[in-house]
Amino acid sequence: MPYINLQVTRGITRDQKEQIVQQFTGTLVNVLGKKPEHIHIVIQEIDAENWGFSGMLTDDYRKKTDSSG
Repeated sequence: MPYINLQVTRGITRDQKEQIVQQFTGTLVNVLGKKPEHIHIVIQEIDAENWGFSGMLTDDYRKKTDSSG
């Protein structure tokens, strides 16, 4: 039973989540020969202030890059 746990920062749409589930499922079916009904995918949305990137919190990183552009 394949299990995928995808963690992303908040803000993706329901349509994007649906597309992710469909494509990840398709990949596991095509590459590993798994049955779709045996595949479990969990999408966890994390607040940007709870995610670190490039030595800083992601919300601070985004503020920095937004203001420099």
